[in-house]
Amino acid sequence: MQNLVMKIPLRVLIVEDSEFDAAMLVNVLRQGGYDPQSRRVETREDMVEALGAQAWDFVLSDYNMPRFSMQEALDVLRQSHLDLPFIIVSGGIGEDIAVAAMKAGAHDYLMKGNLARLVPAVTRELREAQSRAARRQAEAALRESELRYRLLWETSTDAVILVDSNGQIHFANPAVETVFGYSPTEVMGKNLSLLQPEEFRNPHLEGMLRYMQQETPREKHAPRETVGLHKDGHHIPIEIAFSEMELHDQRWLVAFIRDITERKKAEKELHDNQEQFRIAREIQQRLFPKSAPETPGLDLAGASYPAEATGGDYFDFLTMADGSMGVVIADVTGHGIGPAMLMAETRAYLRLLTRNHDDLGIIMNRANQMLAEDVSYERFVTMVLTKFDSKSRCLTYSSAGHPPGFVLSASGELKYLLKRTGGPLGIQPDAQYAGSTPIQLAAGDVVLLLTDGVDESMSPAGEFFGTDRILSAVRPHLNRPASAIVDALYQAVRLFSENTPQLDDVTAVVIKIV
Repeated sequence: MQNLVMKIPLRVLIVEDSEFDAAMLVNVLRQGGYDPQSRRVETREDMVEALGAQAWDFVLSDYNMPRFSMQEALDVLRQSHLDLPFIIVSGGIGEDIAVAAMKAGAHDYLMKGNLARLVPAVTRELREAQSRAARRQAEAALRESELRYRLLWETSTDAVILVDSNGQIHFANPAVETVFGYSPTEVMGKNLSLLQPEEFRNPHLEGMLRYMQQETPREKHAPRETVGLHKDGHHIPIEIAFSEMELHDQRWLVAFIRDITERKKAEKELHDNQEQFRIAREIQQRLFPKSAPETPGLDLAGASYPAEATGGDYFDFLTMADGSMGVVIADVTGHGIGPAMLMAETRAYLRLLTRNHDDLGIIMNRANQMLAEDVSYERFVTMVLTKFDSKSRCLTYSSAGHPPGFVLSASGELKYLLKRTGGPLGIQPDAQYAGSTPIQLAAGDVVLLLTDGVDESMSPAGEFFGTDRILSAVRPHLNRPASAIVDALYQAVRLFSENTPQLDDVTAVVIKIV
C-alpha cells in the first residue's frame, strides 16, 4: 500500500486580476506540498471583505492591476492590523521598485515567469510570521511574569536572551544553541559579551546597559546588524534587537538574536550578479539589429528598451528565402537572464527558418515545435511575423498571441488592425499557424508593431498608456522617417510614466511604405 503524504493546509488570499495567473499560483503551491484554500480578489472592497470573512495564512499579490495596486493591498492589510506574510508575484517589476515595496512592508517578491522560489518563500515567511508572533507575545508576557510565557520563548526560532543591567544572562532559550553552539545552561550566568568577538563588541549594547542603570524614560531600540561569536570560534553575522522591560521592580533587556548568514549570502550573490547582468546586457544588445537594412520601397526602424539589465523582448529584420523582407517582433514571458536566453534561442530559430522558407505558416509552425521542446509551462513567446512583397506592396502576417499591430495611412487613418491569428508559441507543440490574406499597402502607409510594454506602461496614478495614446503619439510624426516615429513613441511613453522605472520591456518597430 502506498504511503499517503499529508499536504499542509494553507489559506491564501490572492490579489490578482488574472484568474489564469491565480490558478497557476495555487497549482505551484499544491505541487509544493500544500493544500491551498484560496480566494482571488482584484479590488479594495473585495480584499477588505475577504479579510473580515475568514482567517488567512498568506497574501500573494500582483504589482499592477487595472483597478487595484500592490501598495493599496498593503495599505488594506496594514489597516486590518493582521500580521500576514505578503509576497509580490509580478510579471514585470524592477529591482528598485521591489526594494521600495519591501521597505513599504512586503516580505518578498517573485517573477511570474520564474515561480521556482514560491514554495520556499512561502515556507520561510510562514515560519517568520510564527517567530514574529512569538516575539510579540513574549514581550507582553515579560511585563507580567518571567515564566508565564516561557514556552513561547523556548519554541522561538530566534535566540532569546534575558540580561540584567550588568549584561549578565539570566535566561536563554534553546535556539541559542542553534545560533551560537552553546546550550542554554552554558551561557546562564555569563556576560552577554561571551557571544560577540572582542573587536566587534557592540558599543550600542554597552551604552544601553549604562542607560538601564539610570532612572530615565525608556527608549526604543531598532534591530542592528553586527557579528556574533560561535562556540567553535567562527564569526556569525547576526541581527540583534533589544526590548526593555520591568519585572519585580528591576529593569531587564530582552535580546532577540537572528542568524542572518543566509541573508548575507543572498546580498553577496546579488552584488556578484550585477557584473554578470552587465555582460549579459552587452551580449543581448549585440543580438538586435545594429541598423535597419536598406530595402526598396521600405523605411524600417526598431528599438527595444529593457526593464532590467536584460529583457525578453525581441525584434529583427529578416531576408526570406524568396528574397522578400520579413520583420518580426516578439515577447518572452518575464524579463531577466532566463527570458533573454529564450529570446536569443528564438532569434536563432527564426533566422534559420526564414533562410530556408518563405511561407509564414511553415516558419511559425516549426518555430513553435522547437520552442515547445525547450520551454516549461511557465514560459511562452508571443510573436508577430510579417512579410512584405516590394513588387505588389502587399503585406502578410501571422500573429502568435501577440498584441495587435496597426496599419495607418499617411493621413493617420487606421486602415488595418493586425489581430492575433493563433496562440503563443511554445505552449502546444501541435498548434497550427498560417499567414493572413495579403494586405494591400500604399505609399505613406505606416505599419506599427509593439510589445505589451508600450500599451501597459503606467502613469504614477496607475493609468495605462493604452491604444488611444499610442495612436495619438505617432500620428503627428507619420511624415517623418521610421526611426523618428519609434523615438517619438518611446519619448511619449516615458513622459506619460514621468520617467518612473519601467515595469516591462518596451519595444517598437515601424515599417513605412515609401
